[in-house]
Amino acid sequence: MSEKKRMIMSGAQKAKVALEAVKGNKIVNEIAQEFGVHPTQVGLWKKALLENAGQLFDVKRGPKSIDPQSDPERLYAKIGQLNMELDWLKKSPGSATKPTARLDRCR
Repeated sequence: MSEKKRMIMSGAQKAKVALEAVKGNKIVNEIAQEFGVHPTQVGLWKKALLENAGQLFDVKRGPKSIDPQSDPERLYAKIGQLNMELDWLKKSPGSATKPTARLDRCR
């Protein structure tokens, strides 16, 4: 006996099958045979589509919320702060960028 490999369908393909089932032009068995899936699966996708269709229109339009992490002014301020800290560390006599006497003796 030859084994069939499991077919993986994308969300768009599943939606297409479910829409065909919702239209009602064909019976479930015809749709299942056309797309190569089990009739039970067609019914499950149709049910999921009908249950979740209302959520598509619940999203309100308007300005998108701004992510505080990607605010350009905040990012430029952080860059300036880090540059100032780097300059200060380069100028300070005991900074971490300069080798210490203890490290020089070990070499």
